[in-house]
Formats: sequence, structure tokens, C-alpha cells
Amino acid sequence: MDKEFAQKFGEEWVAAWNSRDLNKILSHYTNDFEMSSPVIMQLVGKPDGILKGKKAVRDYWSKALEMHPELHFKLISVFVGVSSVLVQYQGHRGASAEMFCFDGNGKVIKAYAHYK
Repeated sequence: MDKEFAQKFGEEWVAAWNSRDLNKILSHYTNDFEMSSPVIMQLVGKPDGILKGKKAVRDYWSKALEMHPELHFKLISVFVGVSSVLVQYQGHRGASAEMFCFDGNGKVIKAYAHYK
């Protein structure tokens, strides 16, 4: 993982969300990726807060986008790990951060959302 990849990923990820285009958003992820978020517990009613696979996450994100037409992210900072990136941003929930773990092809295999 290098700073250039991490920064580019963060910028493209925020731009994809701001476009509200699910195909662009999901293009960053593997087909079987895992998403963890406290909002999953609220919106989907899954006590573990985890969804697996693009189909399940697409349905969840589609519902979230529909519920929040004002959704817009502003990139704050990008942090680099060994095989992960943390994207800090300002969103409709306020200060937020998501950690992304990558496979060898630069696609997200796990993502963890955090909200203040």
C-alpha cells in the first residue's frame, strides 16, 4: 500500500458516492466483500451489523441513497496502512471514517464504517 494509491482511492470513492451511481461505488469492491456498519444494524436489523456480497450491499446502499437524497461526502483525510486505507470524511452523519482492506488487485475485500 502506498500513499498515492490510498489518496487516489479516497478521492475516487468520495466522488463515486457523490455521483450517487451504485455501479461506480461498487466498482471498488470484490463480488464477495464484507461490509460492517452500525447503520446496517438500524436499517436492515442485522444485530452483527455485517453484510456479505455485492447483492446484499447493493440493496442496502440503494435503500440508504433513496432515504438520503442530500447525501454528500467531503474528503477530510486519507490514512495508509499495510494493506488497508482509512478514509476520513464529512457526511450527512457528521464526522465519519471508513477502513478498507484490499486484495492483491486493489479491490476492497472488507470495509468498516465508523461514525462519531
